[in-house]
Amino acid sequence: MQVHRLAKMAMIAGLTVALAGCGGGFASGDSGLFRRSSGIPTADQITNKERADAQREALARARGEDDQGSTLFDLFRNSDDPNTTVEVNKYLWQASLDILNFLPIESVDPFTGVIVTGYGAPPGGGRAYRATIYVQDPALDARSLRVALQTRGGGAASAETSRAIEDAILTRARQLRIQDSKL
Repeated sequence: MQVHRLAKMAMIAGLTVALAGCGGGFASGDSGLFRRSSGIPTADQITNKERADAQREALARARGEDDQGSTLFDLFRNSDDPNTTVEVNKYLWQASLDILNFLPIESVDPFTGVIVTGYGAPPGGGRAYRATIYVQDPALDARSLRVALQTRGGGAASAETSRAIEDAILTRARQLRIQDSKL
């Protein structure tokens, strides 16, 4: 009986070792592409995911983006791309909301600096306007502010009206900045 049990255990151990040696196929994530002697897979062996990965790597190499990883010193380095980082002047932003508070706000995006309002009539005025404000620079400057006014009829508001709104926003922004500096 002892021999029978020992033979059974040896057989199970042998099968376990044999099965373990067969691992490394598709179930383990290895497609077996690079096991050939040349190391170059054929076209029918490449999957869509591998094609996409290869394209991403080629694009990164073409752009000069080397995947060097990150270090602790990367936290202290200003490595933001100025083409993707948008900064908005907070005084122009707040002044735009203060001056055009009679208009209902439809959408606000502080990351891109765009405020879109609905139609509304100014206090004491009869004509309804709609405004789109674009704060495009962190500087407190007239070049940082763009205001587009539209009448309810669909036409653009007069240049004098647009200029008056821009001047009012710039004046209010300067007042807000002076108030902050006194704190």
